[in-house]
Amino acid sequence: MTMKMYCPLLLNKWRRMLALFGSFFSLHTATRKNTINPTTATALPRDVNGNDVRTLCKQGRLKEALRILHGMGNRAEGSTYVCLLQGCFREKALSEGRLVHTYMKQNGFTPDKMLQNTLVNMYAKCGSLVDARRVFDQMSERDVFSWSVMISVYAKDGHASEALRLFHRMQRAGIKPNEFTFSSILQACAKLKDLERGVEIHEEVIRCRFDSDVFVANALTDMYAKCGDTEKARQLFDKMCHRNVVSWNTMIAGYAQNGLALEALEIFEKMQMEGIKPSSQTFASVLPAYASLRAMEQCRVIHQEIVRSGFQFDVFVGSALVDMYVKCGSVEKARDVFDKMTQRNTVSWTAMILGYAQDGQDMEALRLFRQMRLAGVKPDSKTFASVLPACASLAALEEGMEIHDEVVRSRQSDAFVESALIDMYAKCQSIEKARDLFDQMPQRNLMSWTAMIAGYTHNGQALEALQLFQEMKLAGVKPDAKTFASVLPACAALVALDQGIEIHEEIVTRGFQSDVFLEGALVDMYAKCGNIKKAREIFDNMQKRDVICWTAMIGGYAMHGYGQEALKLFEQMQHSGIKPNHITFICVLTACCHVGQVKKGMKLFDSMSQDYKLTPVMEHYGCMVDLLGRAGHLDEAEDFISKMPINPNASVWCCLLGACRIHNDVELGEHAAEIIFELEPTNAAPYVLLSNIYASAGRWDDIERVRKMMKEKGVMKRPGCSWIEVNKQLHAFTVGDSSHPQMKKIYAMLETLSLQIKAAGYVPNTRFALNDVEEEQKEQFLYNHSEKLAIAFGLIHTKPGDVIRVIKNLRVCGDCHSAIKFISEVVPREIIVRDTSRYHHFKDGLCSCGDYW
Repeated sequence: MTMKMYCPLLLNKWRRMLALFGSFFSLHTATRKNTINPTTATALPRDVNGNDVRTLCKQGRLKEALRILHGMGNRAEGSTYVCLLQGCFREKALSEGRLVHTYMKQNGFTPDKMLQNTLVNMYAKCGSLVDARRVFDQMSERDVFSWSVMISVYAKDGHASEALRLFHRMQRAGIKPNEFTFSSILQACAKLKDLERGVEIHEEVIRCRFDSDVFVANALTDMYAKCGDTEKARQLFDKMCHRNVVSWNTMIAGYAQNGLALEALEIFEKMQMEGIKPSSQTFASVLPAYASLRAMEQCRVIHQEIVRSGFQFDVFVGSALVDMYVKCGSVEKARDVFDKMTQRNTVSWTAMILGYAQDGQDMEALRLFRQMRLAGVKPDSKTFASVLPACASLAALEEGMEIHDEVVRSRQSDAFVESALIDMYAKCQSIEKARDLFDQMPQRNLMSWTAMIAGYTHNGQALEALQLFQEMKLAGVKPDAKTFASVLPACAALVALDQGIEIHEEIVTRGFQSDVFLEGALVDMYAKCGNIKKAREIFDNMQKRDVICWTAMIGGYAMHGYGQEALKLFEQMQHSGIKPNHITFICVLTACCHVGQVKKGMKLFDSMSQDYKLTPVMEHYGCMVDLLGRAGHLDEAEDFISKMPINPNASVWCCLLGACRIHNDVELGEHAAEIIFELEPTNAAPYVLLSNIYASAGRWDDIERVRKMMKEKGVMKRPGCSWIEVNKQLHAFTVGDSSHPQMKKIYAMLETLSLQIKAAGYVPNTRFALNDVEEEQKEQFLYNHSEKLAIAFGLIHTKPGDVIRVIKNLRVCGDCHSAIKFISEVVPREIIVRDTSRYHHFKDGLCSCGDYW
């Protein structure tokens, strides 16, 4: 080549190098500003062409390619734009894709159908559904590719219903779907769990002869599995002439998602036997099956296989491993896997947060949630639904409210999140906020109703819980096991036995009677509603008993004063291999209290820490003080308090004060009361107890002094109130009540009863009247106590021989206790009264407590 010929070539080469250098310099400036300004860019030499753009796109150098594209002006061809747009969706570079679209408009380039399809595809793949739809709607002519891209993006982006609508429009437009269209629309049916529409599309697939296409067959298998028809999914899978690894993964995932773990493992084993090498998706699909079996040894084996396959660092496999170990109860192993993950996504963070929350490590769950946000990983609805229960358990209202704000901002709310928010507010004692959320919900499902009912029950608003339960049924929402388990404690709290029986019948009708959690709730309900025999009947018929069921029955016996039966059942529980928990020991120590078993109680208290490694909490210490105090060992009780390893609270001192009232120890009672006044100055209970002690000693001036203290501190004594259920309706009475429409009949019945029991030997115990007045007036005060009014009402409105059940919000006074014993003899009726500490079964002039309560 001559120098004459070579020089122009060399000059052109230098020109192109300078152009690229200028392009790089402009790109550097534009990158710093996060955009390329087309109005200030310098035009490039005319010999720079689309080939340079395509070369740079293939190398992933989009910004440089854009710089050249702008310099080309209206010389850019459609193929150049297509190449750039394809590069943009490969790199998920939305801002660059929008810039290409802008250049196209500025240069007056009219895109053809192929280029418009590429634009739709670019916007869809880059996550801008709005832009994709805008371009799609502006297209004058659309082919199957245009429709399929839009249907696909809607199906994947959580807009399955819109995908179906577009599919119908496509059919009306006379466009025949292809295999890509069918795969996408079947995915939409799967997400909607719309089996009926899925079957219709399956028939269309057969008519169009796409049923042998492996991708369509996989989509059909997935659709049937996700719609719950695993039998049809398996038929399709077995008929497939050609299966790829996706086919196997789909069938494994289908079985695992439908709770058919053994079937999933069978397919996984068959896959390996046929020589198909598992992919990362295979392991991510089969691990939930291992998790549901809770077989730790098998979990370790599959984990080792994953490590040998080299997939342990795959983010989806790692997330599934974390979830598997969490469900197997090994939070430590889950955390070990989590910490070794080189990359973590929302699923892995959520699985670990949920693991801590379910394991009772609520602080760790919250701490990990904060770390997740600091790591820049955005929580989704499952994350929020996992962390909110931790806030509820910790009563962390402020943290819960912050998360609520984040839910609103991120728009990541669903039925699970809304229910978790209701539960969180309810458990944080903000029941009004919970109800506001519930009322604002546009649509309420079973979860939200159940959460609100449980919230009312948790906050002691049993009547509201029962009313909401009835509203739920009127709304056509059928309760499940969790709903029943939430409403039964409300029946127990109100001693609403008739409603409890009605709910029990509904449980049997719905087929939930074998649910161990529900059986425990039924035992508890019957025991607390006074029917201890029915509670024991359910307990004896249980196929399987957990610690909750044993504890409910032991607690029932303790509450009813059957201490020996409670202790005997506790021994049976120990022999059965079920380990007692903290609540079990509270129940069994209470049983000792009610029968005066001091030595047995002391032995059991020591056994807690020595044999079961359970650290006593405040409630256990309160039981021991109560046990010693009731038995008259007041000095020992005081000594026990002084040696407690934790600072005694007002409840512990109240137990001692209550014992001082029983045994009329004024001096020690005053000492205990003074301490409680300091700890809880607005608690009315110690003032009332101290007044009772003074009344027994005839110290009326001291009673007046206590009343003055209460007035100065704004302490209000809770009025005595009693409830009785008659014909499935609750009737409430307060002391000296005159509001009930049948008060004349009630007081007439009381007058009759008073004459009858006095004739039988009853003598009013006026020391329980806290007023320095004449004896006759004291008798009148006692005569108006709420439990007596409730019993009189019950006698009027029930048949002879019916059991009368009354609940009182305070402790039954000694005079009422004596009077009811006589009433049970003269009527004669069985009368069951539940006060704040226990049940009293009155029959034939005797009480189950043996006058020891």
